[in-house]
Amino acid sequence: MDRRGYRVAIVGASGEVGRSMIETLERYPIPVSSLRLLASKRSVGKIYSFRNVNVVIEELTENSFDDIDLAFFSAGGSVSLKYAPIAVSKGAVVIDNTSAFRMDPNIPLVVPEVNAHILSKETRLIANPNCSTIQLVVALKPLRERYGIESVNVSTYQAISGAGAKALYEYDAELTDEDHLPQILPTRSDEVYYKIAHNVIPQIDVFMESGYTKEEIKMINETQKILNDDEIKVNATCVRVPVRYGHSISTTVKLKSPISTRMEVIDLFEKCKDVVLQDDISHQTYPMPLYLQHRDEVFVGRIRKDLFEEQVIHFWIVADNILKGAALNSVQIAYYMHQNGLLGD
Repeated sequence: MDRRGYRVAIVGASGEVGRSMIETLERYPIPVSSLRLLASKRSVGKIYSFRNVNVVIEELTENSFDDIDLAFFSAGGSVSLKYAPIAVSKGAVVIDNTSAFRMDPNIPLVVPEVNAHILSKETRLIANPNCSTIQLVVALKPLRERYGIESVNVSTYQAISGAGAKALYEYDAELTDEDHLPQILPTRSDEVYYKIAHNVIPQIDVFMESGYTKEEIKMINETQKILNDDEIKVNATCVRVPVRYGHSISTTVKLKSPISTRMEVIDLFEKCKDVVLQDDISHQTYPMPLYLQHRDEVFVGRIRKDLFEEQVIHFWIVADNILKGAALNSVQIAYYMHQNGLLGD
């Protein structure tokens, strides 16, 4: 490892997102002088390679953040609530990938392509948004800048990996053993479980009194916060599908001004550096998660002008939920802060 650079910690290093953070940080041009991998006691001793150096996972304790400059958290909300403030108190900048701080009005919720400008030298704790929200707001940005947005309606098709590594293992077991009893999906905190193999589950996280799930409310609230606009009407239906990696979103947007043709929107996305356009219906070209897993970009396609309303468009978004939806977005936040001199004293 580079002898000059940031002293970095990753909390939840043995999890699906944590491992992806290690890999993503390795390939990003962020100078790292040391890396500390932290997890619960059951993962202690596991070894991961980082820039040709073997790093052993240590148990997370209150003393884990001594001499740490930058800490990534992805070990669950309760862990973040307890340990993130400790890390900040010891001088670290914390980028948290859980829902613990997302809706705190005093903590920035950041997608670098959309609102990194709100970060400053004084920012010590940053929240990473929900995976589906991230890819949604990246795709909404050029539309909002050009036309303004009145409302957004989405239906998500979310990959199993969004529920964690154990959900993936359970999916594999269901494929090979039709008598396997599910114990994880829709959500581990409920009492009823359904198989995801050969199935579609219209529930992600627990139901709220409104009839929406917690995942749907996250998308609604987080989109408004990131775009800094409480007047944008957002509605979501979040669905778990039997796909290993890659969330897809069917998106309907009502713009504040009309568009003339479908090609006008296609041209806008084609010129946007933050998304990759895949929209060639003559060759059946459109984003699909099977072919885009382990890719960094947000992909957009199936762009249509509404048949009845001039200000309404429909399109399809796909992104890798573990990368752009979690690990990559966190590292991109750190990279932006590094580039702009916002890390360190």
